[in-house]
Amino acid sequence: MKKFAVLSVLLAVLTTAHSQMQAVFAYSTFYAPGADMPYVETYLSFDAWTMQFVKQANGTYRATAEVVTMLKQGDSVCYVKKYDLNSPVVDSLNKLDFSFLDVQRFSVKNGIYDLEITLRDKGSERPAATVTEKLVVNYDKKHPAMSSLQLMSSVKPTQTDNILSRGGYDMEPYVSDFFPEQVGEMHYYFEVYNINKEVGDNAFLVLAYIEQQETGSRFESLQTSSRKHGAVLVPVYGSLDISQLPSGNYNLVVELRNKAGEKMLYKKVPFFRSNPGVKEVEVSDFATTFVGRYTDEEQLNTYIDALYPLASSQERSVASELIRRPGLEEKQAFLYRFWQVRYPMSAEAEWLKYKERIDHVQAVFSYPKTPGIHTDRGRVYLQYGPPDFIRDEKNYVSVNKLGNTFKGTTETMQTRGVITSDDMNSPSQGHIYYLPYQLWRYNKLATDDADRVFLFWDEHRSGYYTLLNSNARGEVQDPMWERRLSRQQLGENVVGEVGEQFKRGY
Repeated sequence: MKKFAVLSVLLAVLTTAHSQMQAVFAYSTFYAPGADMPYVETYLSFDAWTMQFVKQANGTYRATAEVVTMLKQGDSVCYVKKYDLNSPVVDSLNKLDFSFLDVQRFSVKNGIYDLEITLRDKGSERPAATVTEKLVVNYDKKHPAMSSLQLMSSVKPTQTDNILSRGGYDMEPYVSDFFPEQVGEMHYYFEVYNINKEVGDNAFLVLAYIEQQETGSRFESLQTSSRKHGAVLVPVYGSLDISQLPSGNYNLVVELRNKAGEKMLYKKVPFFRSNPGVKEVEVSDFATTFVGRYTDEEQLNTYIDALYPLASSQERSVASELIRRPGLEEKQAFLYRFWQVRYPMSAEAEWLKYKERIDHVQAVFSYPKTPGIHTDRGRVYLQYGPPDFIRDEKNYVSVNKLGNTFKGTTETMQTRGVITSDDMNSPSQGHIYYLPYQLWRYNKLATDDADRVFLFWDEHRSGYYTLLNSNARGEVQDPMWERRLSRQQLGENVVGEVGEQFKRGY
């Protein structure tokens, strides 16, 4: 199986539930010997929590993705399919913590192609995103070959034939290269074609094992072997117990060997294992990478904790476990992998940019017993970066008097003689006093529309600000926010001066 893209309509990495639609895309190639026809399977695994669910007539919610699959050679289009893919229906927007899979299959001739996938969230106004990967197909009747090596999520007997059915079983692809602690078994599947050209109908050995990517060292306890007999098509299904496999970067390797022990064919697929509860037998050396400079575990805990706004749900689970227990090398490995998988060519540079955000957040937004990374302002700053505009008001009042409106801080208007101390004690005059607040505007969020606004308030005048309202997708949205900010002075559904500021973004 070829895994080549985390495809996001607006963001090319897995981030938080506040980002736009994201899907992991992978493909495999197979061969039908009887028809002498290769074919391609594509897999799209969508994160429901990143999609825009639309309310249906019956009160339920559903998201729809527009998918375009195209196969090209130069300027020639060899295959194209455009279709709408509907998510499962949910009865509440609080039930989006799931993913769903789309599998497509189409035949193709031998050759070198550009495989292009385009996605668009039909519930959003945002543009589509496209990724392209080089695809090489080379099967024929004369030579032994292996299909792609597929990792499987589940294998169960087929009740009714469907797109996942193979040899009497439904095999659901595992569309990821990340295996968290909760996954204790790795399933795999591949097909061998025309091996009888090499061994006749004699037996041959199928060997599967796990090796470290960095050293090539093989885990002797993590391997399996089976005997098969030569035929035109030999399906191979197997599994490995990875419950005791330590965290690290690995390859799943399968080999075909003849009776003399000579290697005939082999395939490998890389993956990353996170298993904080298991002590590494052999620790990978990260001293030469950018994470090697961080040897203080408490500091590493802070850095890993600060990744929460960008992390996937699985990564958050792993990070939480890492922070709770000692293990310098595992923490270095996690930090390195987090940035390397997102930015293979610039992992250190991207990390250093994000570290600047962490340092700012810790210095500016920390509160007694609450680190800046755990505050609402800190989370927004880490997730979206520095705002383009900040309005900071400590004593804002809007005064409606004799049909006129006067706005500003209480001290300023008293100085000018616009309002008096008597005025301030006369709510009937129309004075609207607001609790301290900050208005942040982002001219353009990478994950949303233009002019997104976040309004934080100091509810108890303690200096601790929490997010009260935002017009950014997936953020807190309270229709009564200004009434709360004005301590119930504004009537319901009445837009005051701060409400107008929010609309304007300043």
